[in-house]
Amino acid sequence: MVFSSHLFLFYFLPLSLAGYYLLAGASTRIRNLWLVLTGYVFYGWAEPRFVLLMGATTTLDWLLSLVIARNRWLFWIGSHTEPSPVTRSPSSTQKIALLLSLTSNLAALGFFKYFHFGIEAWNTIASSLGLSSASLQTTLHVVLPLGISFYTFQALSYIIDVYRGEAEAMENFIDFSCFVSMFPHLVAGPILKFSFLAQQLKSRTLTIDKFSRGTMFFLLGLAKKVLLANPCGKIADAYFFAASRTVWEAWTGVTAYAFQIYFDFGGYSDMAIGLGLMFGFIFAQNFNAPYSATSITDFWRRWHISLSSWLRDYLYIPLGGNRGGEVRTCFNLFLTMLLGGLWHGASWNFLVWGALHGAALAGERIAAKQFPELRLPNWAATGLTFAFVCVGWVFFRADTLPAALEYLGTMFAIHSIPQTDSLFSILGGPVQQPFYMIELLLAASFVFFGSQTWDWTQSLTWRKATLVVALGWVAIVSLLTQDYNPFIYFIF
Repeated sequence: MVFSSHLFLFYFLPLSLAGYYLLAGASTRIRNLWLVLTGYVFYGWAEPRFVLLMGATTTLDWLLSLVIARNRWLFWIGSHTEPSPVTRSPSSTQKIALLLSLTSNLAALGFFKYFHFGIEAWNTIASSLGLSSASLQTTLHVVLPLGISFYTFQALSYIIDVYRGEAEAMENFIDFSCFVSMFPHLVAGPILKFSFLAQQLKSRTLTIDKFSRGTMFFLLGLAKKVLLANPCGKIADAYFFAASRTVWEAWTGVTAYAFQIYFDFGGYSDMAIGLGLMFGFIFAQNFNAPYSATSITDFWRRWHISLSSWLRDYLYIPLGGNRGGEVRTCFNLFLTMLLGGLWHGASWNFLVWGALHGAALAGERIAAKQFPELRLPNWAATGLTFAFVCVGWVFFRADTLPAALEYLGTMFAIHSIPQTDSLFSILGGPVQQPFYMIELLLAASFVFFGSQTWDWTQSLTWRKATLVVALGWVAIVSLLTQDYNPFIYFIF
């Protein structure tokens, strides 16, 4: 079930809101229980068996967090240790509990997400070394559970925060389950730190202002997804699937994909933030005009902010951050982004994408140290940054590494392609229609000159409300007539 579907819009969401607001006078824990139930229905709609997996990992993490916090669970198993936060010198019991949680979460993520990639990588290495007999064959078909990358990272943030003493363990299982399974951010984020939501899980208010702003967030996100991301996606598909293309067409195709993934994922994040507000929660901003960035470092301060923050707090800093000299810092940056690329998907393409961004971050740091006086005009820096990001998106979009390299070869005129074979020469090609060219121009206008939803909804007026309702109505009507409605981040 996705937010931009008639099932969610006309059935699931109204029923979820109705039940929640009927419980407005009940305790926060009762309302949390309602969110847990709706979250499990939402998650299990497409594949009910994976509800058991999420439930099992949630239960284990909750129990282990109580062990780490030396809470009541230790009394139940016979310990007489006084309850206290984790100290500077954690006990062996606390270390074991943390290790068990990390191992169980990463093992589940690794098996479901990387099993087939691991087999493929091993066979590739064996074949290249002339050891074909060492190749592995399997008939096991592992299906990726929806949103496992996102809820696993959220659970890890919880257990690590408790271990560090930066957050108190949730004594009540319902409250913790709500943190993990709340459907607004369950399958595609934002990836929220537990410490950010901890107090809201215990106490929050429902107000007209929150609900109104949440509605505006949701409708604007829906409009981005349906009215901009989907048409741009059709353009991108046409170019990436074309048998041949010119340099101009290749750049147009990857630009369309850059717009698609931004409005697709950014729109989904807006909808998630809006739904959170409707239920009384305040989530963190996840996108802030990323294509206006003047460097890759700046880009990662603006793109998928919750992921880049998670990688910084739970990977880059534990690796040593910038505390070990320039060489070590650059290595930490590169490794963090390499693993961030692997988090996105189990393929060589995502590893290359992560490596590109890691190398760029390290390179920018070195350049800033060696050439501090070197400054490009903002428009030039933004253009170069966007072009680099688009090069990376080729690996994100192409089905295979050879296909990505072939596409890049066209972008940089390495391959010579006759104009008569280009996509534009095909009669009736979808990108020849004025509608799609207008869509690209509109997308570019909003990307580089439009206001951010986070800022635009800070103040509510009747004029804004009328515009948003109109956009939402057009988006819903368009959704009912479209046969193309993918969601890119559902595969991660």
